[in-house]
Amino acid sequence: MKLIFANKNYSSWSLRAWLVLKHFNIPFDEDMVLLNGEGWRETIRKKSPSGKVPVLVDGDVVVPETIAIIEYLNDKYPAKGIWPSNRVERALARAAAAEMHGGFTALRNEAPMNLRASHPGKVDPDLVAGDLKRIERLWGDLISRSGGPYLFGSFTAADAMFAPVATRIRTYDLAVTDLAMEYVEAIYALPAFQEWLVEAVKEPWTVEQDEIDAILAARKLANSEAAGRA
Repeated sequence: MKLIFANKNYSSWSLRAWLVLKHFNIPFDEDMVLLNGEGWRETIRKKSPSGKVPVLVDGDVVVPETIAIIEYLNDKYPAKGIWPSNRVERALARAAAAEMHGGFTALRNEAPMNLRASHPGKVDPDLVAGDLKRIERLWGDLISRSGGPYLFGSFTAADAMFAPVATRIRTYDLAVTDLAMEYVEAIYALPAFQEWLVEAVKEPWTVEQDEIDAILAARKLANSEAAGRA
């Protein structure tokens, strides 16, 4: 089994799938592709039917998309506990994962994952306030039910889906409730996450389009050009 993924410093979707494989002790090989450099898009397209990462390759089976990968692993390794065993909790975990998959676009756009960086004050809190409020409520409701430290007590795929959110809160020093910050610390304490983090901060590559300074500079230029045409 092999996971094709991108830069550990930047690729939030890669982190999600990788955490599930690593935390649940599923043997796999790594195949990392870069998010920059000459022909990087073509390189990914050669390995991924969707042109995106991550992709799981298991013999003749090729599975793109993080949630599909998680479901494939859950079906193949049902005893691992990738999702909660309780039917109701499993439904809530999948609902949370689906909400993460399809939502929180403001937080994604304004605060790209960057594990090497520390950028307090570089994200306008008003632009991400709605997403953070919903995240705080979601995490709070689930942890209140389970007792923590993870959303359903022990680490599940739902936590893997929210791990990149935890990194954004820390990287940009976003103001959240004490309970939410405790959850961020629980994600960082996970041995599998620590392994990814150690490797991420050692990466020598810089992907400009995922750096907040480059994003803000490009936005300022676009706004200036738009004002000039007005």
